[in-house]
Amino acid sequence: MVRNIASVMAELEPEDFYLLSGVEHGMRFSKWVNREKIPDYANLTKEEVDYRIDRCMKRDLITRKTIQYEGYQLEFEGYDALALRTFSQRDTIDGVGAPLGVGKESDVYEVQSFKPMALKFHREGYTNFRSVDRERDYTSDKQHVSWLYTARKAAEREYEALETLYPDVSVPRPVDHNRHAIIMEKLDGVELGRAKLESEQVVGVLDLVLREMATAYEAGYVHADMSEYNVAISENGVTVFDWPQSVPTDHDNADELLERDVKNIVGYFGRKYPAETPDSLDISALAASVASGEFETARAFAGE
Repeated sequence: MVRNIASVMAELEPEDFYLLSGVEHGMRFSKWVNREKIPDYANLTKEEVDYRIDRCMKRDLITRKTIQYEGYQLEFEGYDALALRTFSQRDTIDGVGAPLGVGKESDVYEVQSFKPMALKFHREGYTNFRSVDRERDYTSDKQHVSWLYTARKAAEREYEALETLYPDVSVPRPVDHNRHAIIMEKLDGVELGRAKLESEQVVGVLDLVLREMATAYEAGYVHADMSEYNVAISENGVTVFDWPQSVPTDHDNADELLERDVKNIVGYFGRKYPAETPDSLDISALAASVASGEFETARAFAGE
């Protein structure tokens, strides 16, 4: 788990952020940023860089390697700090609170804004990139792809999808975006996978989920990662979240991914509520009806 960097923010000085920004800039060109290049990247003197490196190292914002040459790399906490500073400068948030959810590909925290919001840090690529050969260097833009790029692109994709889908589709309202982080509306309710539905609610809730998928398809997106873990259910209905893997409906595999989404969500209901979910559903036909927006879940369940 990557720790909440908010507690460190008050200790950081403007020059610390210059150093972090300089390392961030250098990581666009190589995995490890050569110490000799940091003064130019950060617009700091060599002496100031020495001092700022020590401060950031002590706070685990950057990491160092000394084989072949002295190089530096942002830790995710350093990247978090840069995003938080930008949100603060924009007056998007006033403070960061308790974690709302922690996973392999994202960490979510409550933040204070004009009302309580959610801050999502994307973590895609971090574990994989950290596990490869630590001494290999990349010097070409075409060859080098860092975890910063992977996480930032995931956040960009998700924010773009949310902006397109909201409010026609029940997704979290997007508020702001920077680097690998998104500020969005907090979810109401609980994850579908943790909810306990009454027998008479099962078909109705599945119908709500499929209808949101149909509306998203009409708006131009397929979620492409649907499961009981990215649907929230409350008294107001359902909310579909986690859209970084979404694809536009003109994607070559859009219909295949939609069918997989339908299979995943119907399969969950079949496993948890077998008495209410027939095992003879035609998933392909159901997915096609979702894509067309012309379906009736109750009739499908009745085999009509």
